[in-house]
Amino acid sequence: MALDAHIVELSEKHRALDRKIEEELARPTADDLKIAELKREKLRLKDEMERLKHEMSH
Repeated sequence: MALDAHIVELSEKHRALDRKIEEELARPTADDLKIAELKREKLRLKDEMERLKHEMSH
């Protein structure tokens, strides 16, 4: 898979996680552990995208 396509795929997953976090926060009984897990995954994706972008520039 080309790096560009992989970055786009990761970006889409990142946005989907953002939506899931917002949906969970909107619930009256929001699950703090689930939110924390989603945020960790979102951060992992962001770090991976940054690493790939850095790799492409070199």
